[in-house]
Amino acid sequence: MKLSIIIVNYNVKHFLEQCLYSVFSATAGIDSEVFVVDNNSVDGSCAMVREKFNDAILIANTQNYGFSYANNQAIVKASGEYILLLNPDTVVQENTFQKVVAFMDAHRDAGGLGVKMIDGKGRFLPESKRGLPTPAVAFYKVFGISRLFPKSKLFGRYHLSYLDKDKTHEVDVLSGAFMLLRKSLIDQIGSLDEDYFMYGEDIDLSYRITKAGYKNYYYPETTIIHYKGESTKKGSINYVVVFYKAMMIFSKKHFSTKNARLFSLLINMAIYFRAFIAIAFRFLLRMASPLLDFSLTYLLFLLITPLWGMYKWGETETYPPEFFTYAVPAYILTWLITLIFAGGYDRPLKLGNIIKGIAIGTAIILMYYSLLPEHLRFSRALILLGAAGAFLLIPIGRILLHLTKMREFRLSIPTAKRTLIAGKKQEINRVRNLLDNTDLNKNVVGYVNSGSDSDNGFYLGHLQQIEEIVKIHRISEIIFSARDIASRDIIKFMLLLADYKLDYKIAGPDGLTVIGSNSVHTAGDLYSININSIGKPENKRKKRLLDISLSVITILISPILLFFMKRPGYFMRNIVSVLFGLKSFIGYNRMADTSGLPVLRPGILNPLDPLKGNETAEMAEKSNIIYAKDYSVFSDIVLISQSIKQLDRASS
Repeated sequence: MKLSIIIVNYNVKHFLEQCLYSVFSATAGIDSEVFVVDNNSVDGSCAMVREKFNDAILIANTQNYGFSYANNQAIVKASGEYILLLNPDTVVQENTFQKVVAFMDAHRDAGGLGVKMIDGKGRFLPESKRGLPTPAVAFYKVFGISRLFPKSKLFGRYHLSYLDKDKTHEVDVLSGAFMLLRKSLIDQIGSLDEDYFMYGEDIDLSYRITKAGYKNYYYPETTIIHYKGESTKKGSINYVVVFYKAMMIFSKKHFSTKNARLFSLLINMAIYFRAFIAIAFRFLLRMASPLLDFSLTYLLFLLITPLWGMYKWGETETYPPEFFTYAVPAYILTWLITLIFAGGYDRPLKLGNIIKGIAIGTAIILMYYSLLPEHLRFSRALILLGAAGAFLLIPIGRILLHLTKMREFRLSIPTAKRTLIAGKKQEINRVRNLLDNTDLNKNVVGYVNSGSDSDNGFYLGHLQQIEEIVKIHRISEIIFSARDIASRDIIKFMLLLADYKLDYKIAGPDGLTVIGSNSVHTAGDLYSININSIGKPENKRKKRLLDISLSVITILISPILLFFMKRPGYFMRNIVSVLFGLKSFIGYNRMADTSGLPVLRPGILNPLDPLKGNETAEMAEKSNIIYAKDYSVFSDIVLISQSIKQLDRASS
């Protein structure tokens, strides 16, 4: 057998499906086998592979063993002359495997090969070619020097950025996203090192290939799409710690004791430095909007209070210092809290949520104001004037932040993308129907003919005219039909149109999903029929608000409820934990793995509690998925009412 393809999957079902379609198209004419090793996904990946890809050899793990271990499971079973380690969030061209195998056949000194990779917007991914992360190279990378001098042969070695990305080169390190290996060499030097759970294993294996006297090649004569996974978010603290710890494993294994110590020192410095920067930057981003809102509103009160005093009483200093020390901050904090629950700080920002939050906050302030003693009721008019000013100033502050063009401060401006759908008529209609059944704001400008259909006014033009169509119709997004357009042509057009900064999506052959990625900060966008996921910010707020409200009510009526509880101490402890956000009334059933679901607080109860202990692990997994997919406050209330006597349980 010529080629064994190994894909390790973890909870990226739709990307895996698209990847497998492209892989099986590319294996035509090549004696090959395809392994899918699933690391205990809970998104239905295994069922999808069994249903749609009978020719794939599925290894379904019952826990997540990590990237190296999973690849090694398939490597020991592989019978191909070459082994390809391939990420599930990739799309290969139809001739990719033929080209890379032919190159390896012609270059007997080649131990491994990587290809040119682009992201979902058609941009070149620099990790397609990398240098060995020696202490010096790592230092230049960690402290940003390599980014300042990308063309320098001294400072640009991490991504070998001084090498032409369109020419074949010998390189030190191959990317684990697409890593073609000679099986006889792997048998000689060993498989992936399982000390690496994630990250670093590709560097380690690449280094062992060169130490064995073979070469690693960067081969740009074929291009693949590599969507960037959530696990590779470079700004996350988890990525910083896991990646740099992998570098420490590498240094201890391959460098001299002196260099390993230097490298370890550098890595530890990098971890703390990058972690501090990441935490500080994230905190500043989180607090920027609330701090600006607080500052603008407080300045507003400083301005309007003397003006109102002059108008009402004929003098400017009519209110005591306590008004600005206690009352005004209390008003503003109330508005900020209601803004949080109204979605005023969600991203992308929506001005409508800000208006709603201020209105609700004003109503709460006025309600409490009427209950205060006379000496603490400073002025109802100033509250209303402050609210009116906040209605104006807070949106202005948001607009000012939006003008910084930082992704975190984007306003959700209701302008539909000008979308083009490319394919044949039948598939175009299926994609259009899918888009119509989502909550996406799209302006489908027209369609591009990918076949030989007669043009009866349905199409704007043919694929060969796509650049002209993009210019004339000011297109911002293109959806390609994978059923009608070959992967190599999709990638060709993405490269052709790279200067237009378009968004790209690929409609899967099943006609049910449309996948793409507009940013390296996202794993990709999935257009499918809308579900009410518990991971949505508004649902998280609703759930937390329900927890707070019910816990307060429960505490108030606890003298009555305690008579019905077998363990009153645990009952009160649970309710207080919910009030302070340590627990939630409803959480996942812990009989099943929840690693692939949105994170929730531990629950006192779970969706299967009404069954009173008759649940199984399979039922628990399904109930967790259903709960996470279609969240409803009403369902939470029903669950709590049905299981209220179980609120005194010792643990969930």
